[in-house]
Parts: sequence; structure tokens; C-alpha cells
Amino acid sequence: MASGPDGFGELKQRLRASWMAGDFGEIAKLNVREGEGFIQRINLKPGTKVLDVACGTGNQSVPAARTGADVTGLDLAPNLLEQARKRAAAEDLKIEFTEGDAENLPFDAGRFDVVLSMFGAMFAPRPEVVAAELLRVCRPGGLIAMGNWTPEGFVGQMFQITARHAPPPPSMLPPSLWGVEKVVSERLGGKTRLEMNKRELLFDYPFAPSEAVAFFRKYFGPTQTTFARLDDAGQRALAEDLTQHWTSRNLGDANRTVIKAEYLEVHARVA
Repeated sequence: MASGPDGFGELKQRLRASWMAGDFGEIAKLNVREGEGFIQRINLKPGTKVLDVACGTGNQSVPAARTGADVTGLDLAPNLLEQARKRAAAEDLKIEFTEGDAENLPFDAGRFDVVLSMFGAMFAPRPEVVAAELLRVCRPGGLIAMGNWTPEGFVGQMFQITARHAPPPPSMLPPSLWGVEKVVSERLGGKTRLEMNKRELLFDYPFAPSEAVAFFRKYFGPTQTTFARLDDAGQRALAEDLTQHWTSRNLGDANRTVIKAEYLEVHARVA
């Protein structure tokens, strides 16, 4: 991946490496139901041309393909794409999975009827470029659908805790700004008709909050790489703050972690 005149090449390489670290598939397994609900609300029809941007292991691509839609999934992490291919093959679903960048989609303008991204494109470092690309590849009258963590929700707050211990590059805006209605309107509203709703994903893990932190530290690449940037004292401090966060929001008990995580669902109908 070339560095480019904008200086984002090295940053993109680091982001790609962070998503390849750990095993996001273990995280994704626990979010399958919400991905299915996200697809159901789009009401896809057979033959609809769908692009799943930052598709990960296929939590949205797979249920989209079950409707008979013509699905393409794109992600920058080849190991996640390999898991997605295996999931599709297990159900005999024909999905085209391709490695690529949300900021430089390798598709012709207006190719897709529906362009979607759930907890994916929001992490690209240049939101204005992502917005332009989503709009470019979606046909007039088509739909852009996103699921984005909100700043005030559980996951958005977790990102803020992590950023205090290991600040991101100053060029990167918080990903959770994609979960702010006003910001989404600024990024997409000029060329779309927007409908936005707050929804909640339920984390339900059969272990204690401290073990939930350890689970994310082991399997969620960005968390794993963030801990790796810190010395021993820094790692202990981050683990303590994250454990407090998970414990304070836990609706379960000492041996079960149940948390409602807010996100913003965006449906943008392209003019």
C-alpha cells in the first residue's frame, strides 16, 4: 500500500495490521443476531446488488446473501475475508469477497443498489473520503445503510477510555462521530434523504466483566495492539479502567456480563 502524498500510507498499514491481529471472528460470533436484524430492516429483494464495506467475517454479507441478493463484501484484512468465505461456503452462498479499502472502493460509479457498513467504514481515518466513496458507488435512488457506535454509548465510551491511555494519531477523528446525527447529516445529508434511529446491541457473555476485558484483549485486534503499545504499568492501568467500565454497565451478575451497547442506524436514500 503506497504512502501517497497525503501521508496516510503508514497509518493505513498500522490500521490494517491492527484488524488482522487477534481473531475478530470470535468477537463477531457474539454479534451475529444484530447483523441479521440490521439486514432484515433493509428489506432486500432477490437480485439486489449489495456492497458490504468493511465486511469483516461476514455478519452482514451472509444474511444479505440468504435473501437472494447479489452480494459483494470488501475488507482490508485478508484473514477476516477468509473466515467470511468459509461461512458463505458452509451455507452454499455465492458471495464475492475482495480485499480493499473503504476510502478507495474498486468499483464503478453507481454499481450497487445498496451499500452497507455495520461497525466498519466508521473506522476509516478520513470520513469525508469514505462518505464520498459510499455515495459514488451507490446508484441514484439506492440506499446507503450504516450501523455506527455512538460517542455516549458503551462502545463509544470504551474507545474514549482507550484513547486516554494510548492517544490515536492527531490526524484521526474519533470513529464514533459517525454515531452523531448532526455529523452524519453533514457528511451524507446533502445528497441523500436521511432516516436515523438509535438502536442497541446486546453483549451477553457467559463470564465476568474482567474476563470480558481479557476476551477483547485477546481477540479484538485494535484492543490487542493498543495494549502492546503500553508498558506494564500502562497495561495494568488500562485493564483496570476498562474493567471498571464493563463492571459499571453490567446488567448481569458476577459470572455473566450483559451490556446494552447503543449505535446509530443510518438509512440514506441517494438522490
